[in-house]
Amino acid sequence: MTSEGSNTTAIALRKPTKDDGYRLHQLVAECPPLDPNSIYCNLLQCSHFAETGVAAEKEGDLVGFISGYIPPQQPETVFVWQVAVHEKGRGQGLAKRMLKEIVGREACKNVTHLETTITEDNEASWALFRSFARDLGAELTYHEHFEKETHFGGKHDSEFLLRIGPFTKPV
Repeated sequence: MTSEGSNTTAIALRKPTKDDGYRLHQLVAECPPLDPNSIYCNLLQCSHFAETGVAAEKEGDLVGFISGYIPPQQPETVFVWQVAVHEKGRGQGLAKRMLKEIVGREACKNVTHLETTITEDNEASWALFRSFARDLGAELTYHEHFEKETHFGGKHDSEFLLRIGPFTKPV
């Protein structure tokens, strides 16, 4: 577990547990434009994928969370499913700290690439991942992956698959 202080209180990073599932559901609801998942899905994110997820707490509140997994066909890649940072955790570099925490874990010892999907208008996510790639000295590429009409029936903006790597572990 690592922690880093803001002006008043440290934010601690740790592996999630199933006890975080409902809290994650609430956090995502408070972080638009994130897509909510079912509570059951959040429970799985916090238990089945705990080794590639990170929970951030401040004064007992869940203020940040990243869910991710290593795709079975891509053992060198960690896929970041969702990044949530509550307003109580913003402006402190928390999202990047959480990404570094995940790729530095033993579960990611063979990981040399990171992937995620982002809608074109999600400026905060684009900025985060571009900055993360710069910090790692790694290439960032992207292309349209899930198309609005074809894959979302026109109900969700297209998602671009962003890939960072190869990289070595952050210090």
